[in-house]
Amino acid sequence: MGVTKRHIHSMRANQIADLAKVLSNPARVAIIEYIGDCDGCLCQDISEKIRLSQPTTSQHLQVIKKTGILKSQFRGKAQYYSIDVRKWEQAQQLFQDFFDATKAKCI
Repeated sequence: MGVTKRHIHSMRANQIADLAKVLSNPARVAIIEYIGDCDGCLCQDISEKIRLSQPTTSQHLQVIKKTGILKSQFRGKAQYYSIDVRKWEQAQQLFQDFFDATKAKCI
């Protein structure tokens, strides 16, 4: 696999690409949808709901969490995942600005 040369692109372009990577995988979309419906979810519950192994689910969670739209906290020995609403709204605005700017250039 080739080098992405992320450093030659703007921070905004890299953020959009990272978020698009998360949303390009149906398992990650299912994880986000499931977590959005609960108030803190365990990896085991998520993996059962979306029917993937726990290690695979955990890998997907880490990719999503890396973008900042997921947060986690330990309650005892268990780690609970939830949507960071502020980051989710920022991601939504980032995509909206991108689509608006691109559309404006096409007109």
